[in-house]
Amino acid sequence: MRLLKALAALTLGLLPAVVAQADCAPRSLRLAVIPIKDAQVMTHEHQALLQRLGDASGRPVELVVAPSYEAVVDAIVSGGADIARLGPAAYVLAHRLDPRVEAFATFTLSAGPYTPAGNYYHSLLLTRDDGPATIESLRGKRVALSDPSSTSGSLVPSVEFATQVTTPLPHYFGALVYAGNHDKALDALLQGRVDAAFVASERADAYLATHRLAPERFQVLWRSTPIHYDPYVFSPGLCAALKTRIRQAMLDDPKALAQFVTSQDASGLVAVSHEDYAPLERMMDAAGQQ
Repeated sequence: MRLLKALAALTLGLLPAVVAQADCAPRSLRLAVIPIKDAQVMTHEHQALLQRLGDASGRPVELVVAPSYEAVVDAIVSGGADIARLGPAAYVLAHRLDPRVEAFATFTLSAGPYTPAGNYYHSLLLTRDDGPATIESLRGKRVALSDPSSTSGSLVPSVEFATQVTTPLPHYFGALVYAGNHDKALDALLQGRVDAAFVASERADAYLATHRLAPERFQVLWRSTPIHYDPYVFSPGLCAALKTRIRQAMLDDPKALAQFVTSQDASGLVAVSHEDYAPLERMMDAAGQQ
């Protein structure tokens, strides 16, 4: 599929010739995150996590809210970041570029209007309550996506939804608009700038809560199969001792990060590995062969 091939080519172009050796030298650490919300909001929400990781590692930890998903992939593969929160598809891309990129933690999610409790979520196609009521009625309409590297806001719709309607997204819809993140896609939908939006179910849950909207404000026209949630990952250049301390700081004491977890519209943190993202990797492989 053209979208996935273009994204892979872009990301490959960012890979440096040499990845630094594992580094335990005293220095500050960098945590890069995908732009899920406004950068100022994310910076405020992450203070408890930065403090916790700083105490565990014995060095300051800086938050970097990246401008795009691709920028986080570049940072974690190149060693520009030591830890990162990636979308599932962005993680698979990073792992392909360097298999030493290691997924180690993810959130568990509370049940919401669109998302079941657990560590899975869905890609949704939403319209307004007064908007088109069927998938067929969206043919030729203007639809929002979030980011080209977003799992639920681009990849899964481009593969799973396109398979269902037997038509590539650019041919099915009249226009595709990348809003930048899920909240901005929902803003565009409510403001009437698009007729529908592909978004993550858990971000839609959070959007309803933040804006005090009833679930009936949107119509769900399509729901994907379950997707394993965003992983936190280690850079290949981070040494084993620091990985152990950071993993323990995030996973061993649930109460220590309860406030941060709540701010991420989640219920906890649990361990993950590459195997948890194998179904998504197979989907991406199939899409690349199209």
